[in-house]
Amino acid sequence: MKPVIYLRIASILTLIHAVLHTVGGVFGKPVSGQAAMIAASMRTRFEVFGVMRSYADFYRGMGLGITIALTMDAAVLWVLASMARSDSARLRPILAVFCVGYIAFTLNSLTFFFSGPVIAEILIVLCIGAAIVTARSRDVREEVDANAELKVARS
Repeated sequence: MKPVIYLRIASILTLIHAVLHTVGGVFGKPVSGQAAMIAASMRTRFEVFGVMRSYADFYRGMGLGITIALTMDAAVLWVLASMARSDSARLRPILAVFCVGYIAFTLNSLTFFFSGPVIAEILIVLCIGAAIVTARSRDVREEVDANAELKVARS
């Protein structure tokens, strides 16, 4: 497959990850037996840099921040897929940064969360890695296309 397809898949997986993170992680409700204990500890308010906040404020704010970052990643991966049509090899450094970032994201999720985000992030890493491996420069692609045309013409 071509890097464009891998990057489109990574983009869609990242957007799905953002949506599920928002629905389940940010706005999801804890199990009823735990809800009262969690709610009590999360409501405690304290002053931070002159503003009164609670742990719930920080939890929701950081959760939405992750949703925003995942959505931006999905958009950037989609744009990179479009750019990969012409000279995908030039995108390798950017894709490597995304790959390393999502490996770190995966390790974080493996350490502190559960299998759902870990699986999504591993799939994203694999797609970005596959895009890096299959990326070719314009010159190489033109040479491969020319050779393919010659083979067809000889047949």
